[in-house]
Amino acid sequence: MEFNKDLKVLDEYDVVVCGGGPSGIPAALAAARAGLRVLLIEATGQLGGVGTSAGVSHLLGARTQDQSRQVCVAGIFTEITEELARRGGAIHPLSIKHEKYSPHGWSAGLAEGVPFDPVQMTLLLDEKMLDAGVDILYFTQFVDVVVKDERITHVVAFNKSGLFSVPVKAVIDATGDGDVAARSGCTMVKGREEDGLMTPASLIFHVENVDQDATREYIEKHESNRFREIILELREKGEWTFPYEIMISVQLHEVGTMMINTTRICDVDGTDGRSISKGMMQGRREVNHLFNLLRTYFPGFENCKIRSVAPVLGIRETRRIVGDYVMTVADVATGNQFPDTIGFSGYGWDLPDPKRPSYQPMYEDQKTERKLYTPIPYRVLVPNPIRNVICPGRAISVERHVLGPLREQGPCYAMGQAAGVAASMVIRDNGAFQTVDTDELRAELRRLGAKVDWEPQPVAAN
Repeated sequence: MEFNKDLKVLDEYDVVVCGGGPSGIPAALAAARAGLRVLLIEATGQLGGVGTSAGVSHLLGARTQDQSRQVCVAGIFTEITEELARRGGAIHPLSIKHEKYSPHGWSAGLAEGVPFDPVQMTLLLDEKMLDAGVDILYFTQFVDVVVKDERITHVVAFNKSGLFSVPVKAVIDATGDGDVAARSGCTMVKGREEDGLMTPASLIFHVENVDQDATREYIEKHESNRFREIILELREKGEWTFPYEIMISVQLHEVGTMMINTTRICDVDGTDGRSISKGMMQGRREVNHLFNLLRTYFPGFENCKIRSVAPVLGIRETRRIVGDYVMTVADVATGNQFPDTIGFSGYGWDLPDPKRPSYQPMYEDQKTERKLYTPIPYRVLVPNPIRNVICPGRAISVERHVLGPLREQGPCYAMGQAAGVAASMVIRDNGAFQTVDTDELRAELRRLGAKVDWEPQPVAAN
């Protein structure tokens, strides 16, 4: 069916940022602070993306997972998390005791994150955008683009005001799914090469009134931080009907408040509206059943109550752009250094098998080792052939298992800040993201406090 409609045209913006998650937030702030006129459009009613709307209120990947706890992501990420911690809305990772069984995931590897209060985070992010002069349209969906001569001239969006278009000089695609890049004709791939399947989605929920001392006592006694033996017994009794075999809980900013990151919903395509809808309904059904099992069988959870169930699915993988360079598993395994590095990740391989949600192929099958940190080259953010769009976040140009260390919120902040600064250079020079001077970009990021050089500076835990 052909559909034609005259659209209202808004005033021109230098940059439109599509998506207000962990890559869109720093992108918008960096671009606005560089003097650009910036519009950020966000589908929900708050900023923070998966960290707030999807309930993943634990920022990972910004520090190494070893005893040194070196900083991998700084700049705007540090600015936001440290200010939130000063307000009492987050726990600074250096104040978390480094121990074998930390309540922040019951794992030393997960204790390097920043647990935070999503309500206080959204308030702080609103303040940051207002201070920087970023215009925001909440409850607004990206729809399409107008392209001329390999450049996006207009972004088409929709909200309660109807369909409208925005003239634009550059676009930052922070949708996580590469929506802008895909609809503008960029080269994309999705899922596994052999079958297109993607890693499972999750529906996160938060519980309160957990007796963490009782949970710790059980875990230490049984050397079991994922409760596999309880789950096995419940499966044999026919009560654990899920396709996953572990239970993951993470203390947030308050003792007794836990993020339950356990559900793994297979066969969800995060780019398909019907699939997402079915996944949400299945997720809520599983959350209800899982919550009842927690209260009945899991030590410390007997009197817990649900604080919130996320209104948005946590999607780990969908589309990826194909740029001039595709970062490989070998790059990560060997610690390949890049001259255009714009950030780092300290996180490990984490991309569960599409059909076996508790199985990690890179650990259990390929047993691929990796270095302490993973450099992120600027070039993996840049799609082809459109010249004025950039894609920070998990839609980057990588082999799919490279998403394991790079899809986390910490490195997404690093990519987003780099994209915002790069946009200022593209507009200043009337250029293209493909031809950005990465030496100049890195120098500016360095000046702004971002981490683009690896200088080992071990920091001991308090």
